[in-house]
Amino acid sequence: MMRTRLSLLTVVLLTAAYATACTNFIVGKKASVDGSVICSYNADSYGAFMNLAHYPAAHHPKGAMRQIYEWDTNKYLGAIPEAEETYNVVGNINEWQVTIGETTYGGREEMVDSTGLIDYGSLIYIGLQRSRTAREAIQVMTSLAETYGYYSEGETFTICDPNEAWIMEMQGCGPDRQRSKERVVWVARRIPDDAICGHANQSRIGRFPLKDKDNVLYSKNAIKFARKMGWFSGKDEDFSWKTAYAFPDFSGRRICDARVWSFFNHHVAGMDRYLPWALGKDPQAEDMPLWVIPDRKLSVQDVMQDMRDHYEGTPLAIDSTDIGAGIWHMPYRPTPLYYNVDGRKYFNERPTSTQQTAWSFVSQMRSWLPRQVGGCFWFGNDDGNMVAYTPVYCSMTRRPECYNTPGADDVTFSMKNAYWVENWVSNMVYPRYSVLFPTLKAVRDSLQQAYFDQQSAVEEKARQMGETQMQRYLNDYSVDQAQRMIERWRQLAYFLIVKYNDMAVKPDDNGKFLRTSTGLGATVKRPGYSEGFARRLTQQTGERYQVPIAPEK
Repeated sequence: MMRTRLSLLTVVLLTAAYATACTNFIVGKKASVDGSVICSYNADSYGAFMNLAHYPAAHHPKGAMRQIYEWDTNKYLGAIPEAEETYNVVGNINEWQVTIGETTYGGREEMVDSTGLIDYGSLIYIGLQRSRTAREAIQVMTSLAETYGYYSEGETFTICDPNEAWIMEMQGCGPDRQRSKERVVWVARRIPDDAICGHANQSRIGRFPLKDKDNVLYSKNAIKFARKMGWFSGKDEDFSWKTAYAFPDFSGRRICDARVWSFFNHHVAGMDRYLPWALGKDPQAEDMPLWVIPDRKLSVQDVMQDMRDHYEGTPLAIDSTDIGAGIWHMPYRPTPLYYNVDGRKYFNERPTSTQQTAWSFVSQMRSWLPRQVGGCFWFGNDDGNMVAYTPVYCSMTRRPECYNTPGADDVTFSMKNAYWVENWVSNMVYPRYSVLFPTLKAVRDSLQQAYFDQQSAVEEKARQMGETQMQRYLNDYSVDQAQRMIERWRQLAYFLIVKYNDMAVKPDDNGKFLRTSTGLGATVKRPGYSEGFARRLTQQTGERYQVPIAPEK
């Protein structure tokens, strides 16, 4: 008998301080404008602080061990033998342009293996350190989990290289080793080159071809384990991974799959067909496909914009006119996602762009370029809507200070640190969104466009160099752009606090504040309420604030 899962996602979203609630978008090479494989990721980590990761390439002596610490909590899990050779990794991309992202979907609680040695974060970075292709990364990651046990909840991984894009889902087999020697179940599907895909904390793989070895990989026990546990009893060809292991309940659809629906909706006509699925309330709604073929090819800029989505223009749009939007029409809502009023449970929408994003990336992988140039990892250290993604080339061995700031952490502010400066700015903007965001957006888009305008020239210059010189040049360029970005963001912070102080607006001319003839600041403007908010306020308060009409004389 099939039962609805006990959603670990709900626990993750409501209570865990560092557990991620993320989104990945994937673009096949024939679905992109220039033949790039593109994937994206945001880490919605509820207070987490992350530097730009770096693992230098290395050769390790025989007998060397790799210490495993859980990514979310820094809890020590144990040690495994180190590989003889490991590759350079910066962020979530390695020197071979392999990129790995993830979203946690939870799944069945009883499948979590508390005795496992490898958590999902360790799988990502060990996979990157030991793989030259996406297929090799899948082999490395699954072998590690099968050998040492998988510690985390159900996980969906994005695994890409310059030629292929894959989605892989994995769960443990529970902690009872006496009952079963099985440690993990998993399935991976290659995304067609002309398609786009996404996942956002809900298992996405349903039925899958059992004999298509070029495009489908899965553990030997993927179906057998579900049969043994009584979660599936049909024919093998009818087996659905997500139905057996992570049934898509209301939260899995409205809170998670809706993000993917919106991504698809930006690029494919006719997605209204699957709107009932995304809304989550109709149990008979038609399931959304794992991938779709876009109506036009996507650019890196398109995917960046997708990472800034608030469901604008759809029935799920966060209503900028309801009371939750406040005076200045904020398209963000506070966490937790769920709240109770008078015995009834309610929820907030959860779009891709959210204030708790700790960092975000859009990875560009290009097969026709030297690998040092081909892998451009666009990185932002806050909500994708509030940052300019800066270029980080996959051959980097030296990180920008702003993405790796000595002394800065989740409770230590630093003016040199991108996470903190960008959060300083965004947290000024959130509550006064309609007034302040246009200023931030202008700076963001100006920087972003400048990076794209110079990308071709930078990369062409790099291609004329020897390998060592190329690597150094791209490293210097990436560091320089990131450091210029944080300096511009500090200027933006100073400008915002002066211009919009005390809910008034100081007039300026192209960024220079105006003064009177006697040298004082020009008279401030006081925009007050928008017409729509003023009307709603008076409707709610009635005559309380109404100025009495003076009697006629």
